[in-house]
Amino acid sequence: MVNFVKRRRLYYLISILVILGGIVAMVISTQTYRERSIIRLSIDFIGGALFQLEFTPVQGLTPGSLTGSAIQNAFTAAGLSDVTAQRVGIGETYTWQVRANFGDDSAEQINAIAENLTQLGTTLNLTFDAQRFRENFSEVSPIVGNEVTNAALVATLVASGLVLFWIALAFRKLKHSFRYGVTALVAMVHDVLVMLGAMSIMGLVAGWEADALFLTAVLTVVGYSVQDTIVVFDRIRENDVRHRGEPYELIVNRSLLETIQRSLMTQIAVGFVLVALLILTTSSIQQFVGILLVGLLSGSYSSIFIAVPLLVSWENGEIPFVNQANRRAATA
Repeated sequence: MVNFVKRRRLYYLISILVILGGIVAMVISTQTYRERSIIRLSIDFIGGALFQLEFTPVQGLTPGSLTGSAIQNAFTAAGLSDVTAQRVGIGETYTWQVRANFGDDSAEQINAIAENLTQLGTTLNLTFDAQRFRENFSEVSPIVGNEVTNAALVATLVASGLVLFWIALAFRKLKHSFRYGVTALVAMVHDVLVMLGAMSIMGLVAGWEADALFLTAVLTVVGYSVQDTIVVFDRIRENDVRHRGEPYELIVNRSLLETIQRSLMTQIAVGFVLVALLILTTSSIQQFVGILLVGLLSGSYSSIFIAVPLLVSWENGEIPFVNQANRRAATA
């Protein structure tokens, strides 16, 4: 029988190193961004304007290559700052989405931007739809993002409390049922920290911005992580009755081996779909899928190699200041 639980200290070390790398990136981010945030924030949280650009190739002429930097220059020349231009669609499309901080004189800036984009299109044998541009832009208030963030934090805290209570109640026939709820929450916090670290790194390296979809990914992974952990815990509960009298570490390891194949098959299937979406999608959807994939991998890892081994560490008194009586008894 493969003893997965035996190497638990190695699993803890891997997680600590990954999380520390993310924390370093978060510290760098607070010194990099004007908002002093641990991740790069989109206009959903800091406010700004969202523009839709439509270019059409001039019939009979070969269109030039339209780049994001050229579009950004058209906006910055009109006085806007923190401009981000992203192509919409797959391949060489001429539809773009631009996010930027908005100035004070909206009407004048809109006209100036439209003129700059029209001139840019002319040089590239493209026709710019200025009328549609003027009619299809929206300003976003940071208040909306703050409200969504606060709601997500409250929802996570309430869900964490309910999960802790429900697991303790469901496993009440087992000794120390409270531990199962606590270790499940530790695994959940582990996944959130990994996702924040990954988003912070990608923000510094690739310019990824956290928007409302990022919160959606985090909440999705939180639910997935707890669900996957409970599957293993439930098998521990069954085996604790079937193999009463066996060492706790043996019961936990047997339960892990009996459920790991099912968990991995499900995760691999979902992973294939996410990888395909990551390759085929663009813009903020790609960021959402990417961070969701990171969360999926972290959730799979934490359920198997963090939450379950922590139960054994807790039982053996290996956690500082926790259950030291069992540790002294084992070494006596």
